[in-house]
Amino acid sequence: MFQFLFSIACAVLRMNTFLRDTPAGQFLRLIGFKEWLAYPEELPGFEPTSMPVVVSEETAESDTPGVLNLPAEHEIDPDLEKVHSKTSISLTLDQTAATRRLSQDGLSEAIVVSFTENDSDNPRNWSTAKKNWTLVVINLYTFVVYCTASIITPTAGFIMNRFGVSIVVASLGLSMYVVGYGVGPMFFSPISEIPRIGRNPPYLYSFIVFFGMSIALAFVDNFPGLIVLRFLQGLFGSPCLASGAASFDDIYDMYSAPYGYIWWVASMYCGPAFGPLLAGYAVADNWRWPLYEVVIMAGIVLVLLPLLPETSPTTILLNRARRLRQATGNKAYLAPSELNPRPFTHVLKEALEKPGEITVKDPAIAYACVYGAIVYATYYSFFEAFPLVYLGTYKMSQGALGLIFTNITVGCLIGLIAYWLYLRYHFIPRAKQYHQRHGEPVPQEQWLRPGLLGVWGPPAGLFLFAWTARADIHWIAPTAGIAIFAATSFWVFQSLICYIPLTYPKYVASLFAANDLSRSTLAAAFVQVTHQMYVNLGIDRGVTLVGGLSCIGVVGMYGLYYYGASLRARSKFTG
Repeated sequence: MFQFLFSIACAVLRMNTFLRDTPAGQFLRLIGFKEWLAYPEELPGFEPTSMPVVVSEETAESDTPGVLNLPAEHEIDPDLEKVHSKTSISLTLDQTAATRRLSQDGLSEAIVVSFTENDSDNPRNWSTAKKNWTLVVINLYTFVVYCTASIITPTAGFIMNRFGVSIVVASLGLSMYVVGYGVGPMFFSPISEIPRIGRNPPYLYSFIVFFGMSIALAFVDNFPGLIVLRFLQGLFGSPCLASGAASFDDIYDMYSAPYGYIWWVASMYCGPAFGPLLAGYAVADNWRWPLYEVVIMAGIVLVLLPLLPETSPTTILLNRARRLRQATGNKAYLAPSELNPRPFTHVLKEALEKPGEITVKDPAIAYACVYGAIVYATYYSFFEAFPLVYLGTYKMSQGALGLIFTNITVGCLIGLIAYWLYLRYHFIPRAKQYHQRHGEPVPQEQWLRPGLLGVWGPPAGLFLFAWTARADIHWIAPTAGIAIFAATSFWVFQSLICYIPLTYPKYVASLFAANDLSRSTLAAAFVQVTHQMYVNLGIDRGVTLVGGLSCIGVVGMYGLYYYGASLRARSKFTG
């Protein structure tokens, strides 16, 4: 009996610890459950036991850099800190900013609030269950947003008849949504980097708007309104599409983050592939049913998002500093972000300008954006090519066409399994050994090695699809080409997603947002032009042209692998 009660008490304690950092927990604290969801600093008799670094005003005004030297129990692996400095807590103070803050508060010194070695509030120290929950919610969120993009495609014929528009104009329902979720991260990503805001508010509040737009879209009865709502739907569904990677960087170190990226990229791949499947059979009864399905899926995510823990370390430390000031009455407790304040206008300006500047001046990032955009746009061109091939040439039904789209998911899963095995049993063990032996991480270009093999797959798969999509050849042949494209382009995306944060950790969230913008812009353009291109040139010549464009990636990937280090050494943005 005692053991049973003890296990119940432990479960409740773990639930309290989990729930208090979520939007739902913060709301419960606000309406009167603060004692049940109390933090250690708020418990009776609490006294700070650690020895945080003390920064005097004289230190802040000195001519030497204000680097805080933490005691041993606070030390962070310098190599991991270098890789993840975007989301780890920077302990380098700006002397002028620190002096200004101390002067404003009338303080002669500041006690800098930081994480201890095994601090349970540090996202890197969370339990496996808590990390997995965060992973599941963000990936489901990503899946629903991407699935919503393509779920409208089977309704194109009904939209044409209902509103009297052409197939190209009807395609705006897809392309404007894609433009919306390409533009959104450019604004939402920098907002999530502000410590007093964090990751969760952009996720939750924007998705509430997304849910509202989805309801409105299900009942709109004019074409301009449908297109405007689709753009806004994509815009407000977009925060997870760039900040999702930043959330994984918050909770995982450099050797664990790639496993999180695997499922995030899989959600990005599988979402658009499942859209036509979910809509294919439902649209036969009512063309609005796919829009109702979006409301249902969005409702599920909206229930889960309030249970997503805050992952931003800067936000967590800022909230801890506020609680310490309230509990002790000592205003000297300050978070690192309070000593290094960054106005939102500066954050937004840097987020909008710096990625473009880096992309133009750095060949590695330019390649990642251009080739990523080509592969992604090719993916979205399938929504125009597949109906022509499988409905036109092979005379399949709309529902069967949806099943063909799941072939992309099959290819993605094959690529996922192969890449996971490569990481788990080959690359990560050797990378850790190299780190221990040499005292530094493995050279960044080593993360690109799967891409050296994978980069040959997209053109090969596209050529196979183009040259076998004929009535006298079984439909399985072109379908196999699509599976090859999906599996190998997955390896390429994974390689680049691991490589970019290592190159420019300071700008990683904004660079992912810029990469998302470039991919989405070209994908939207492809949606509008590829239908006519495939009709006029034919599937064979049209897809061959697209496959030829993807050959650009072969030269770029090998050039990046062999010359990336020298290019990075000459870049003014590294470090």
